[in-house]
Amino acid sequence: MVVVGFATAVAAGTGLLMLPVAKAGPGGAGAVDALFTATSSVCVTGLIVVDTPVYWSGFGQAVILGLIQVGGFGIMTFASLLVLLVSHRIGLKARLTAAAETKTLGLGDVRSVVTGVVKVSLLLEALTALVLSLRFATAYDEPWPRSVWLGVFHAVSAFNNAGFALYSDSLTGFATDPWICLPIALAVIAGGLGFPVLFELRRRWSRPWSWSLHTKIVMWASGIFLVSGSAFITAIEWSNPGTLGPMDVPGKLLAGFFQGVMPRTAGFNSIDTSQMNPASWLGTDVLMFVGGASAGTAGGIKVTTFAVLFFVMYAEIRGEGAVNIFHRRLHGDLQRQALTVVLLSVAAVAVSTLAFVVFTDHSLDQSLFETTSAFATVGLSTGITAGLHPGLQLLLIALMFIGRLGPITVASALALRARVRLYDLPEERPVIG
Repeated sequence: MVVVGFATAVAAGTGLLMLPVAKAGPGGAGAVDALFTATSSVCVTGLIVVDTPVYWSGFGQAVILGLIQVGGFGIMTFASLLVLLVSHRIGLKARLTAAAETKTLGLGDVRSVVTGVVKVSLLLEALTALVLSLRFATAYDEPWPRSVWLGVFHAVSAFNNAGFALYSDSLTGFATDPWICLPIALAVIAGGLGFPVLFELRRRWSRPWSWSLHTKIVMWASGIFLVSGSAFITAIEWSNPGTLGPMDVPGKLLAGFFQGVMPRTAGFNSIDTSQMNPASWLGTDVLMFVGGASAGTAGGIKVTTFAVLFFVMYAEIRGEGAVNIFHRRLHGDLQRQALTVVLLSVAAVAVSTLAFVVFTDHSLDQSLFETTSAFATVGLSTGITAGLHPGLQLLLIALMFIGRLGPITVASALALRARVRLYDLPEERPVIG
């Protein structure tokens, strides 16, 4: 049902974007352009094949904003909210569906979670929009209606890790402005932490020792990736004349931090991604592939999945019989789930990258960057997406859809039936390594 819900939203968005009123120029948008933009919006990716502020009219931009918000909430979460608003009650089937979408562990708290998702999202988006609107109006002489629209659009796009911008060069014009970059970066980080973590931090922010294992993993892993990613990109790009080179030291630090945050699947860029060093591309590939936390607006395999596999490897190297994380033992099912997610994700990115290398003249670096960005629903690009053959654009659409829903969800939805083995086979150990 989650897959059908997202597909329905994509189809509806495609239809709206194909209307003549959605396009700034005469006529309507092409089917592939509309489908690509709708998928990128619902899957909160940010990859584009047309220039958002130039190609789309105000109506088209509003449609994109609505699709981003719906995709961030989650189609099933949004549907459950409508049920609550209309009937003030929610049935067991809807609660089970919402539990699957919001990643809650029980049924009793689904109602509060669904309403909490909306409240937290709107609150953080409103605060970010307020700061951005004031900055656009006071520092860049934008009229107040235009400032409010810019603030709201970029706030929603940032919190939902979408990366859509109303400037043709994304946010490169604000690379050294902390009043634009920092609120957007903080909104991206908050959305990437996931709703369960935000809820728990709201209740127990001053008692980190009482946090759940999930929250501890997310906070530690996110902190490590944010610091290391920002430091890596800043160091590599420090003297690059096409990116950080011309900036002063505070500007380099701000732009490096911003560019280190964005691979958490946001997709904004304050420096020209196409001019980055290939080493930075590779580092960004890793950051994009890992992504943010579960049950949030970020994509990727998720930091929890990466952390679980890291501790599995650590336990195996030490010869320990059980995998322990923060004084808690990890269940074997989670280890298999993490391995399955990673292998399916690697396969999706590898096969798509191979298709790019075979059917285009782009380098392996560019091809890997583009496919990883699509699968991890990031939206960063080396600038090759718009010029791709429609067939490869359709491939990126499939990657965005699969990446947003998750390999496990898609595989389960496509499975015809579940097989339960009624017996165990004899055990034997092949040679490993």
